[in-house]
Amino acid sequence: MKTNTLQELVNQQVANLNVFYVKLHNYHWYVKGHMFFTLHEKFEEFYNEVTENMDEVAERLLTIGGKPYATMKEYLEHTTLQEGNASDSADTMVKNLAADFKQLIKEFEAIMEAAQEQGDEGTSDVFLGIKSEYEKHVWMLEAFLG
Repeated sequence: MKTNTLQELVNQQVANLNVFYVKLHNYHWYVKGHMFFTLHEKFEEFYNEVTENMDEVAERLLTIGGKPYATMKEYLEHTTLQEGNASDSADTMVKNLAADFKQLIKEFEAIMEAAQEQGDEGTSDVFLGIKSEYEKHVWMLEAFLG
């Protein structure tokens, strides 16, 4: 079984965050129903945050000698997330986003462990900060769903 290098693990998150950004925009544009105003605004907050995260992760990858993916083709080839579906109900959108945040958190933990094994506190710290925010988002999305 192949062991991914820290650079490969970080680069996968470049792909994930870019796919997640597009998914969040999709949901922002296509959410419907009685919670439209609340979710439309929340999804915009999320995609603005993810924009900053993707840049921070890509720059960290450059700092440790990697080359970030930079095309949609690469993002889709390397992501562990699913693209969004504009026809999803608002509740399904929220459930999908909570699941995506959980997936990212799990993968961030693996990166933090790999970084710590290599003595790379900087990379571990980048993902710890983002992970903490994403944990809060999971809590809020799950509270929204009741």
